[in-house]
Amino acid sequence: MTHPLVVGVDGSDGSLPALDWAVDEAARREVPLRVIYASLWERYEGSAPAFGPDRPEDAGLADQVVAAARHRAELRAPDVAVDAVVVPDDAVSALLEEAHQAAALVTGASGRGALAGLLLGSVGLSLAGRAHCPVIVVRGGQRTVRGECGRVLVGVGDAEECAAAVRFALYEAGLRHCELEAARAWRCSRHLSGDDSTHRNEERALAALDEALDGPAREHPAIQVRRTTAEGPAHKVLVEASATADLLVVGAVRHRSRVGFQLGRVSHAVLHHAACPVAVVPHE
Repeated sequence: MTHPLVVGVDGSDGSLPALDWAVDEAARREVPLRVIYASLWERYEGSAPAFGPDRPEDAGLADQVVAAARHRAELRAPDVAVDAVVVPDDAVSALLEEAHQAAALVTGASGRGALAGLLLGSVGLSLAGRAHCPVIVVRGGQRTVRGECGRVLVGVGDAEECAAAVRFALYEAGLRHCELEAARAWRCSRHLSGDDSTHRNEERALAALDEALDGPAREHPAIQVRRTTAEGPAHKVLVEASATADLLVVGAVRHRSRVGFQLGRVSHAVLHHAACPVAVVPHE
């Protein structure tokens, strides 16, 4: 069975780039697109949708939003099968339920309502920290959102955390026929300094990159992989590099023995500050 790509919409300006990005991604993957509108948004969101007709009565708002979203998606990619539905639940619960049968979840960086100006909306953050499928939060400028940079970036941290992320990043680079940059940050010890220390740290970082990429990269021989290392906090290194990437991929460990929010500091930071769409790929 082919799992669909799932995108959440709420009629806001923030959900339009997410919808368009998801349509393009579904076309690249040649999979169906499932558009979800969580109708409980109506209970606490007071602004009118950004697309479709003027705000109707609350009883018909959901149908108007999904109809407009379906129409927009079909115009953008006529060959993509689109299923747009209303789910009588809150956004996080509805999309987490969809995650069980989704290739990936796609959401915007913020929604409508009073909290739309925050760095990242609560829906995107909750999904990234809890879903058991990849979650893509669409953020950044027009060039990166439109995929005009020709580069996928993956952050390589601990081996356990990055294994699934590396494979996902290679897959995405293959879909886009572009380069993959694998980046690893390193920090110099307070007790060591000088050129020798820098050289040793860079060598360790490159060795970690080789270990993480060795097997997966052999499975994708046509993809050019560039290994980069940089001194500094990992989230700052990745945020800076994201300015010229079409997608930043990071990993997240999901422990089956735990429940609730599970998201590392680096993933949390790039979701708030990256200059391009961010994919959080869970590894159980």
